[in-house]
Amino acid sequence: MSVTLEELYNGTTRKLSIQKKVICDKCEGKGTKNPAVGPERCHVCRGSGMQIRVEHLGPSIVQQIQTVCGECGGKGERIAPKDRCKQCDGKKVSKDKKILEVHIDKGMEDGQRIAFSGEGDMEPGLEMAGDIIVVLDEKEHTVFKRVKTDDLLINLDLTLTEALCGFQKGVKTLDNRTLVLTSLPGEVVKHGSVKCVIGEGMPRYKSPFEKGKLIIQFLVKFPENIEPASVTQLENILPPRPRIDLPMDDQPIEEVMLTDMDIENERAHQSRGHGRGGGLEAYDEDGFEQHSHGPGVQCATH
Repeated sequence: MSVTLEELYNGTTRKLSIQKKVICDKCEGKGTKNPAVGPERCHVCRGSGMQIRVEHLGPSIVQQIQTVCGECGGKGERIAPKDRCKQCDGKKVSKDKKILEVHIDKGMEDGQRIAFSGEGDMEPGLEMAGDIIVVLDEKEHTVFKRVKTDDLLINLDLTLTEALCGFQKGVKTLDNRTLVLTSLPGEVVKHGSVKCVIGEGMPRYKSPFEKGKLIIQFLVKFPENIEPASVTQLENILPPRPRIDLPMDDQPIEEVMLTDMDIENERAHQSRGHGRGGGLEAYDEDGFEQHSHGPGVQCATH
């Protein structure tokens, strides 16, 4: 059953329509018009449900193949068409529609199973009906990602101004509350840094008043370019730029130009066999898409 992250967070009840086999009440599972008279043994397979077919492959070479009996369909018994129950057509079972209420508790997980005992198919000769197992399939969320069962992860974009001068952001939760996140005075937020809010993650299964962490990864959006007039102002505010020491002897010095590089095209170029190896292996997803956060994860309660 496909479920949203909101449903797993808040809990809900879903209705599931099923069609299952039940013992025919007209013939009491006998398959005949007269329940007192049962089916007769199949005369073709003699009740085994299987037939042996002999095929000649060549001179003095034969092959025996065991197949399901075509007369009784492998049941080992048959009912003449004139004697079959009209309600089930001699099949002994009929179809029955039922609506199941699936209770999804707060904190349930992707892949978790919910069992309905005795709500499966019934078969003649079996004392109990089978079970129905509902498997939860969590849909991908556009904002939140569930991690480590009880934690939620979001990416929060910051402008360079917000990263340097402070920010106040609102985060809409899965139960439609708004969390206000405020940076500390004088704090500079680095690109890829991680903080968390304790108690704002997923509810714990069977302990819904306990919640995990809301983990926030900050992504600082740098401007595409900057006005030359602003550079001087920034240099007066920010720490000075480090200078390189150029060799004073006759060693050659060359000034080169930096060019934008499309990593995706480089990967595709290498995959087509044009790369020479040794260098492009570094262009993996982790190197350009992920950020290492180190062992310390700061947690905030504001």
